Amino acid sequence: MVSLDDAITAKLESHGETFEILLDPKVVDLIKQGKTFDIVDYMAVEEVFKNASKGTKQAEDKLKEAFGTEDIAEIAGKIVEKGEIQITAEQRKEMLELKKQQIITYIAANAINPQTHTPHPPLRIQMALEEAKFHVDPFKPLDKEIDEAMKLLRPLLPIRFEKSRVAIKLAGSDYGRCFDDIISYGIVEKEEWTADGSWIGVMEIPAGLINELTEKLKHKTKGSASVKLIN
Repeated sequence: MVSLDDAITAKLESHGETFEILLDPKVVDLIKQGKTFDIVDYMAVEEVFKNASKGTKQAEDKLKEAFGTEDIAEIAGKIVEKGEIQITAEQRKEMLELKKQQIITYIAANAINPQTHTPHPPLRIQMALEEAKFHVDPFKPLDKEIDEAMKLLRPLLPIRFEKSRVAIKLAGSDYGRCFDDIISYGIVEKEEWTADGSWIGVMEIPAGLINELTEKLKHKTKGSASVKLIN
């Protein structure tokens, strides 16, 4: 556990009360990177305070009233999710920029223009989000931020999330150097080896990544890889 001197404060105001916990500053980087973690492992002390700087503990009945539980892990998780964490202006700026790029990258990879069945370039998504005045919350779960971004994008762009199935054919000699790339893009549903030693696989992949995977396989196989859209 981090020492009390080095800990930062997370605070939530609810039901007319203040609830504070002391955390390891590493939590900021974990949230910034979108990683999941056990909040108790990063608490300087397993207590909920009314005023952490004065060491005043919050009353158990107030915890029960505000959170419906006295479980420290559950309460601390809600404080981090719904409250505010003491961070510097520079840390907040870095977190906002990183999360914005995560949102744009995810949408570009997983969504398509249903009119053309092709992905939207990241820059187009970024500009549309700026036009919609989308505001990133550094502490809001990434999936909820993506849902909010998509709601704002739909009136501005023809866009939807879509999975596609593709058939891939590789020469046996190319299989080893390409397989890690294939499984990193989606799920291989079935595969077989043909009489001539070629590998054929059918996989599900985000529609927005088909062109990227095709280009990567073509490059690694000097153009011999075949990637065909099934549906």
